[in-house]
Amino acid sequence: MATKDTSSFHQEPSDLLPDIKGPIPGSKAKAELKLDEKYISPSYTRNYPLVVDRALGSTVWDVDGNRFLDFNAGIAVCSTGHCHPKIVEAIQKQSARLIHMSGTDFYYPQQVEVAKALTEIIPIKESKRIFLSNSGAEAVECAMKLARFHTGRPHFISFYGSFHGRTLGAMSLSNSKTIHRRKMGPVTPEATAVPYAYCYRCPVNRCYPGCSLECLDQLEHVVFSKRIAPDEVAAIFVEPVQGEGGYVPAPREFLARLRDLCNQHGILLVFDEIQSGMGRTGKYFASEHSGVVADIYCVAKGIASGLPLGATVASSRVMTWDSGSHATTFGGNPVSCAASVKTIELLKDGLLDHCREMGERLLSHLRPLVQTSPIVGDVRGFGLMVGMEIVSDKAKKTQAHDLRNEIVMECFRKGLLILGCGPNTLRFCPPLVVTPSQIDWACETVAKVIRGHESKA
Repeated sequence: MATKDTSSFHQEPSDLLPDIKGPIPGSKAKAELKLDEKYISPSYTRNYPLVVDRALGSTVWDVDGNRFLDFNAGIAVCSTGHCHPKIVEAIQKQSARLIHMSGTDFYYPQQVEVAKALTEIIPIKESKRIFLSNSGAEAVECAMKLARFHTGRPHFISFYGSFHGRTLGAMSLSNSKTIHRRKMGPVTPEATAVPYAYCYRCPVNRCYPGCSLECLDQLEHVVFSKRIAPDEVAAIFVEPVQGEGGYVPAPREFLARLRDLCNQHGILLVFDEIQSGMGRTGKYFASEHSGVVADIYCVAKGIASGLPLGATVASSRVMTWDSGSHATTFGGNPVSCAASVKTIELLKDGLLDHCREMGERLLSHLRPLVQTSPIVGDVRGFGLMVGMEIVSDKAKKTQAHDLRNEIVMECFRKGLLILGCGPNTLRFCPPLVVTPSQIDWACETVAKVIRGHESKA
């Protein structure tokens, strides 16, 4: 397949690659790090001492003039790349007319414009309505409240390895790291976690071929029969690709059986597409790879190319709550809405196709490492949402957490910004505007770093 003309959404020379001028962090970065330590909450998780000055496309410059290739995209947020000129233009134009008016109490066209644009790409076939918020966690909180309101039921089901946000309700659904809950309880008590279809590490020691989704048997034959009556469950929340849990895609059969269970018991199925949506996997939403459709979608991160916006989308049949049931001061901000409308336009105008092509190129580089490297256990994903598991014993699939972190740090020192997810996975989520030469350079760099660490396993 020939690569489309991408000149409309690239902002820097296509061959712009990292340029590290000296030791990092440099003197200016060190000064900023000292100020950060003095004034900023220690709860933030900083993986390496990058102090950003500016960014463009897939390129980031630090305060000392070092140039990096960004394979994080602001944690899958800067979907159209950093400071895309059309996004910047939309932001500037809107901010000169109206910055805030609170859509809870007043009307303005930008909310309807973004809602209409989103309803055109959300897979729900019925008429849809949208609640606009500020973030992914808020989108999840909205979905929880809406599910209870619509069903009159108190309980929720989520999955081990899941991450749905850090607010108290969303945190009660999350099960990826103990640190997220440590000293934060009690959380919402009516939330129960069950095994996820993590096929590389099958929770019931089965794997393809011959998988019969025994991982869901605990939900159907244990939880529903011994702990919680299914007619007491409001919703099942699931990430079609687990994000912070390790970039783990759910098999189509797993999502299809969840859909059947929800239909059988009158439970709402909620897809958390916060990290996996907005074109990240080569489709608008990762769940489209399965063909399974949810009742509610939670969307954020890449929705507005870097501006804060979240959306909870449901069929009009579900979103019927009363005026005043749920509201927000800043959600659906006019400037964020303008950025989101332009983001969706760019996805339609070629970025989605480009993501699929670059994703194939990325996987073609990374998948062979499973066969050639003793510390690469698995490579998985769709589009530009790819995970690579680092292991110390391939036969036992022993998670190599510290080794993964060393690889992340060495890539940083070479000019590649990459992060981990899950206990031992490297995540690859560059801006969707990433170029072939940047894909090639990043993969070559990762492969060299991995080869240099194979003796440490």
